Amino acid sequence: MEWPRGETELIAEQRRLAAAAPVPWRPPAGGWRSVALGGVFVCSGRGKSGAGSRGDREWGGSALLEPGRRPLTAVVAGTAGAPYVPGLLALREGALLEAAARALPRLPAVLLVDATGRDHPRRAGLALHLGALLGVPTVGVTHRPLLATGEWPPPRHGERSPLRLDGELVGYWLTTRDGTRPLAVHAAWRTGPDVAADIVLAASSGRARTPEPLRQARHAAREARSAALGIRAARPGEPL
Repeated sequence: MEWPRGETELIAEQRRLAAAAPVPWRPPAGGWRSVALGGVFVCSGRGKSGAGSRGDREWGGSALLEPGRRPLTAVVAGTAGAPYVPGLLALREGALLEAAARALPRLPAVLLVDATGRDHPRRAGLALHLGALLGVPTVGVTHRPLLATGEWPPPRHGERSPLRLDGELVGYWLTTRDGTRPLAVHAAWRTGPDVAADIVLAASSGRARTPEPLRQARHAAREARSAALGIRAARPGEPL
C-alpha cells in the first residue's frame, strides 16, 4: 500500500478504510505491563501559524517503549507533501510518519499517533490510515477534536467524557494529569473508543499530560529540529 498522491485519491482511500471491518484489538491476558507501545510525531520548521506549504522541512520522531527494556527513539528528516488542510493531513505528513515508525528496530503492538481517527469527515483520519498501512493498531491523540464535540471531564487523572460526531461515539476527552485540560483520544485502526482511552491511560505516567510514547517521539523530533535549525527544544524535565 502506498500513500495517495492527491486529494481525490486520498478521499477515495479514506472512504474505503472507513468501510473496512478489521478484527478489533484487545490487550493480552498479561495486561498492559506486557504491551509494547509506540508513538510518532511530526514537527515542522515553518513555525506555528498558517497552513504551511509543500516542501516545508519536517522531522518525524518515533519512540518504542517495551516492558523491561530501555526506551528507543528514532528520527527521520523530510519535507511536507502538501499544505495543511483539515481532513487531508495524510497528504502532508503520512509518508514521514510511516518512515519514522519504520525507523524503529521493530514496530510496537500499538502505536499512538498525533492525529485523529474516526473523528473525521469520512471517519478515517491519519491515525487510522497509518495503522492500516503499517498493519498495527493505532490510537489518535490530539489537543483538540477535529469535528467531534463533548464536554470536558473533571481535571483528575483518569477521568473521561465522550466525544461524539453526528451522534456516534468516536473517542473521549481524557484527563491524563491532575489539574490539566484533557486530551482528545481517538478510536483509530482496530481500536474502539474505550480501548483507545484505556491504552492512552496505560501509557500515561500522571506526571506529564502527554502519554509517554508520544512525549518521547515529540522530544526526539524537536531535538532533531533544534540541532538542524538552532531552535531550542524543551528539556526532558519540562512539562509537555
